[in-house]
Amino acid sequence: MVLKTILEAKGKFMSRRFPLEKIRNIGIIAHIDAGKTTATERILYHAGQTYKIGSVDEGTAVMDWMQQERERGITITSAATTCRWGEHSINIIDTPGHVDFTAEVERSLRVLDGGVVIFDGVSGVEAQTEAVWHQADKYKVARICFVNKMDRTGADFYRTVAMINERLRANALPIQLPLSTDNLFRGVIDLVENKAIAFLDGPNSTSVEEVIPEGDKAVVASYRQALLEKAAESDDQIMLMYLDGQDIPVSQLKAAIRRLTISSQVVPVLCGSALRGKGIQPLLEAIVDYLPSPLDIPPTYAGKVKGEGEILCQASDDEPFSALAFKTVSDPFMGRLTYMRVYSGKAKAGAQILNSTKSEKERLGKLYIMHADHREEVDYADVGGIVATLGLKKTSTGDTLCESTRPVLFEPIRFVEPVLSMAIEPKSKADQDKLDDVLGKLTAEDPSFKTYHDQETGQTLISGMGELHLEVLVERMFREFGVRVNVGKPQVAYKETITVPVESEGKFIRQSGGRGQYGHVWLRLEPGERGSGFEFCQKIRSGAIPKEFVPPVEAGVKMALQNGGLAGYPVVDVKVTLYDGSFHEVDSSELAFKMAASIAVKEGARKAKPVLLEPVMKMEIMAPAQFLGDIVGDLSSRRAHIENIESYVALSTIRCLVPLAETFGFATDLRSLSQGRATYTMQFHCNEELSDSLAEGIVTKVGRGK
Repeated sequence: MVLKTILEAKGKFMSRRFPLEKIRNIGIIAHIDAGKTTATERILYHAGQTYKIGSVDEGTAVMDWMQQERERGITITSAATTCRWGEHSINIIDTPGHVDFTAEVERSLRVLDGGVVIFDGVSGVEAQTEAVWHQADKYKVARICFVNKMDRTGADFYRTVAMINERLRANALPIQLPLSTDNLFRGVIDLVENKAIAFLDGPNSTSVEEVIPEGDKAVVASYRQALLEKAAESDDQIMLMYLDGQDIPVSQLKAAIRRLTISSQVVPVLCGSALRGKGIQPLLEAIVDYLPSPLDIPPTYAGKVKGEGEILCQASDDEPFSALAFKTVSDPFMGRLTYMRVYSGKAKAGAQILNSTKSEKERLGKLYIMHADHREEVDYADVGGIVATLGLKKTSTGDTLCESTRPVLFEPIRFVEPVLSMAIEPKSKADQDKLDDVLGKLTAEDPSFKTYHDQETGQTLISGMGELHLEVLVERMFREFGVRVNVGKPQVAYKETITVPVESEGKFIRQSGGRGQYGHVWLRLEPGERGSGFEFCQKIRSGAIPKEFVPPVEAGVKMALQNGGLAGYPVVDVKVTLYDGSFHEVDSSELAFKMAASIAVKEGARKAKPVLLEPVMKMEIMAPAQFLGDIVGDLSSRRAHIENIESYVALSTIRCLVPLAETFGFATDLRSLSQGRATYTMQFHCNEELSDSLAEGIVTKVGRGK
């Protein structure tokens, strides 16, 4: 209600169009518990968007609007909001930090221009920090860093900066240094304006300027010189002023840092304490000063729907409308809500558009600017904006929306495959009737959540990124949709692959008195690079198979690869080439060639020496040094490969690779070994071949081995 009242009072401002150069689309990204949501809550408060500070610990955070988020104290789903700072409009997406919800980070970064990476000043660079950093690298998202929790015992700004350089291979450029008295953090030293800013204790964190303390002047001079040298490298005028010993105007220095940040040559680093509200106003200034507007981002390339070539979608109202749908949500009261980022042109509510990914016409319903779970209706979607709309029945995550006069296709968002599965069954007949519909809604929302019905066992299997991910989804089934289910034990989502190339023939010939069925193919199956997925090639010569039958062959190949011959798991990392075959003028059909391809794949896979692959997780454990030996011993019993161990004061960090199958129950054991003082995080690393003895046991258990 607090946010709703504020929004109603500010409705006129929020729907007003801002110049493109005054818009910032940013994401708040970090490792779990680094303080992302707390920082976002303080940003909203200091920007005047809310008049009461939300708390994660108390379950009152505006951005953690789901009941489960408030109960667990973690962010589960990315939440969007908008605020104003000065003459700028800032669109913010607060993302989860837990590895199980990495898909939320992936699709958010795909549509953002800039990011604020939050670091725990005590822990520094953590496992999930590396993951989200590499995701931002993939989408070329410009970043600034905020070293949080500087008021905690053990916080070390300089160590965190060194870790950013070493572990993230970034060019960290401190533009602030911590201002402390008797080891108590009380403000920041601004290297750009060469001044000290102290924050008074209190909800408003009022700031006062101070003279830089004598004891800090040497360190400040050193870091400021490094800042000026970096700026001089990119600006000839600053270079001349620097060499002549002249004072460089603040506006000119900020412009140089902005250019370096947008081009990802440097990453500005700030510091503060979000919980105490210290450093939030300078962070807001840095967001508008250094992170890009939609005009600073190169025009977005889109493919042509028909034919080869690319189209540049300029960030301009005069261009035809184009947008990317990056998230769908099933609202129990409003129906299907689709989030989209507008890359060119603008669209009004009620306009007819084209979903070029599915070649379907859609009609935009009402348009909203989102504020977590609250909505503010607007008349049109602006270029550079992030809005949500109702009424798109056939649009899903990653689809391109555009005008039919200029059909384009943006690169889709690619997500990591699920690594953990479990069986579920409805508790009653009433639950059974609703289960399929609810699973359909959840899979449409979450691309990292998959469902599968095993025909042999009759079980419904759900797959996700981890135990917490699946636990949250099962809870949502009951809380949001009223469906109660029984849950089986988690099962590892193994994969199969082949190890030697083979050639295989597939024939599907049926005669039934009238028109028959005739399909005949020759396929070459070859092992691919680990993680390459599936590749299909067509090398038919002399018209052995007509072109119209090639897509059915590919469909048959994909169908057969869903169930491998070794233990029934999906076959991955394989290249399949269609190089020969034959057809019948009358009896050949798409179905016949689809079945022939499926037969060829199944026969070939059996001869290609198939092996099982298991998911291997990258794990990072932080524990007091006295428990190190016991923890390492436990990891060794779990087939873990220790990569390195770092010690800092009395805290040790263990980085290792461990098979997912060996991680069940690890949380409980780790608490016991460390008296509850150790924590760990893990994320998917790769699929690796399983040893013959372990693979034989799994095949026997599944009951499909010979």
